[in-house]
Amino acid sequence: MFNTKDKMQKIQMVDLKSQYEKIKTEIDAGIHEVINNTQFIKGPQIKIFEDNLAATLGVKHVIGCANGTDALQIAMMALDLKPGDEVILPVFTYVATAEVIALLGLIPVMVDVDVDTFCIDTNLIESKISSKTKAIVPVHLFGQCANMDEVMRIAKKHNLFVIEDTAQAIGSVYQFNSISNKMENSSNNEITQKAGTIGHIGTTSFFPSKNLGCYGDGGALMTNDDELAKKIRMICNHGQSVQYVHDVIGVNSRLDSIQAAILNAKLPHLKEYEVARQNAASWYDEILGNNANIIVPKRNANSTHVFHQYTIQLVGIDRDKLRAQLAEKGIPSMVYYPIELHKQKAFEIYHKAGETYPISAQLCQTVLSLPMHTELSKETVSFIASQVILSIDSLLV
Repeated sequence: MFNTKDKMQKIQMVDLKSQYEKIKTEIDAGIHEVINNTQFIKGPQIKIFEDNLAATLGVKHVIGCANGTDALQIAMMALDLKPGDEVILPVFTYVATAEVIALLGLIPVMVDVDVDTFCIDTNLIESKISSKTKAIVPVHLFGQCANMDEVMRIAKKHNLFVIEDTAQAIGSVYQFNSISNKMENSSNNEITQKAGTIGHIGTTSFFPSKNLGCYGDGGALMTNDDELAKKIRMICNHGQSVQYVHDVIGVNSRLDSIQAAILNAKLPHLKEYEVARQNAASWYDEILGNNANIIVPKRNANSTHVFHQYTIQLVGIDRDKLRAQLAEKGIPSMVYYPIELHKQKAFEIYHKAGETYPISAQLCQTVLSLPMHTELSKETVSFIASQVILSIDSLLV
């Protein structure tokens, strides 16, 4: 517990209750509107949200769906990827990225990650490209973009699709070194572009703990390609162009009206949420940044960081013992991700004997995520960070 001036406040990894209380009026009004008009499926709130998010991101089309995992699957279906096609992805990521590839009969081809940003190491991508390679899925991990200059250059060179997994980085801005690396059908000619709007298709999740989260499951796809957008909408709705006319094989994956209403209420606050997270990260850095046993999150020079997670690397410290000490002090922590993807039983069949991913192996043993959300005060962050230092000191004795 954290002792404030007049009460004991429980420290949480994510504080959705306090966030809700600040915008309770808008959230409740949106929910009640859906209940009153009873358009729970395909209600007007969905189109309003899609248009609002498209304007926020600077992309032509946003299509809501049931969750972020569905968004990835639908993207690959829309690009007509076939069983046996290979899809390149980072080995250090949440399972969903690889799960949908395997589910569709595609072959996940894993690439190690950059030790500083935890995103796919673009220096290693071309060595994994074969005649069967059809797409790259860069995951914008923990809140910042992968090296999209190189991803797009490689994709253009080898005629590959790019599907951005931006579930953890919505709102992040990428600055290109060269405008020639952007998509030809990009909706603007600026040197910067938002995460999820750079590749052929972007995907995101509105899981409650995400930077833009609803109060259940939800997801979306983004694209600047009119034909792709049309096809994605059909796939999301049983492959229908109009009711009972099925042009393609589809799925049933919808963002429901209540979740869209909640997202509509939260979207205007996305920038202030981003700033709050960046402030908290800076406060952590001030205390943790000079400790020899901690590597604080490094920022990609070409990308803003929206800090879905604040993830440190530990040097010479027993992570489990540190977590136990922090837990005794009422400080939660999480490990994203403790097992390398290729070592998961479900993906062993895709692993080539003798192939190693040294950076991913290192990160799986050393990363630790500290509480990160929009409601963190400087006082709370200072308490957490100081206790991390004290706990590390005690482990070194």
